[in-house]
Amino acid sequence: MSDAPNSSPAPAAYAGPRRVLSGIQASGALHLGNYLGALKRFTQLQDTGAPCLLFVADLHAITVWQDPALLTAQTREIAAAYLASGLDPARSIIFPQSAVRAHADLAWIFNCVARLGWLDRMTQFKEKSGKHKERSSVGLYTYPVLQAADILLYKATEVPTGEDQKQHLELTRDIAAKFNNDFNAPGFFPLPEPLTQGPAPRVMSLRDGAAKMSKSDPSDQSRINLTDDADTILAKVRKAKTDPEPLPETIEALDARPEAKNLVTIYAALADLSREQVLAEFGGQGFGAFKPKLADLAVASMAPVTAEMRRLMADPTEIDRVLKDGAERATAIADPVLDDVKQIVGFWRG
Repeated sequence: MSDAPNSSPAPAAYAGPRRVLSGIQASGALHLGNYLGALKRFTQLQDTGAPCLLFVADLHAITVWQDPALLTAQTREIAAAYLASGLDPARSIIFPQSAVRAHADLAWIFNCVARLGWLDRMTQFKEKSGKHKERSSVGLYTYPVLQAADILLYKATEVPTGEDQKQHLELTRDIAAKFNNDFNAPGFFPLPEPLTQGPAPRVMSLRDGAAKMSKSDPSDQSRINLTDDADTILAKVRKAKTDPEPLPETIEALDARPEAKNLVTIYAALADLSREQVLAEFGGQGFGAFKPKLADLAVASMAPVTAEMRRLMADPTEIDRVLKDGAERATAIADPVLDDVKQIVGFWRG
């Protein structure tokens, strides 16, 4: 097999159906950035009629230490957020990644297709491992290969992708192309396309407009959690970092002010407006006038989601039923693909 990505000038086109896939890692509490950047987008995609598979990424979660006593609860919480955000398990397949064994099987095969040089270029590993990469798990290093297996196991054609995941999707495309080329299986795997447009592509920390809102930030004041009550949301928005100047009236002026840009972006996403429309309404006003409006909007938008999440988490029977049904439906798609891969690779089949 070649060590370079497939360089065929005209690879055969994939002729299968359209299919959208994405997942959220089962680690830590979900926040407003997850809702605007992922959950809200998933619901919009479902409403277009696109066949969607949405999983809880528990295999990815354990690339760093997770408390086993909490992992099941975190998996249920992600599933509850999916349901509370408007995803319909009758129209979308919602399942835990680890419940479909073919993810791990295909990931190993792809570990033998991908090349070390490709993984060495993955910037997220460098960021997450820091100065002591030798202490990181092998799983964290090969995380993007498992991600490729997640996508290609279902022959997904489209993947909702933030800026921080675009490099991983490019690796998925390289792995798909190399597999198709190396095993003389033109068009077997699609080359999935990114879906990069969303209501809020990048929601930043409430304490630092240059840092992404994150579950791993030690400061709870940096994010609005999906389980925060109204008083907590109001307090966090009131304390959100800003600068002393009033809101500008142009996007160009906003771009030079990261904290102001973040709050305007959040308002626009929650209200389904453009940032230009928000500035047309609030430009020239101080944060003393803008923050209460933003806080009220955040509470009104998130309260139904929070209430439904709490209802589901109080009695997880419904969540478990959805996950079990989703795992069975996902397995019914995944297993035939893995069987075909094994035959193409040449494994003994009995």
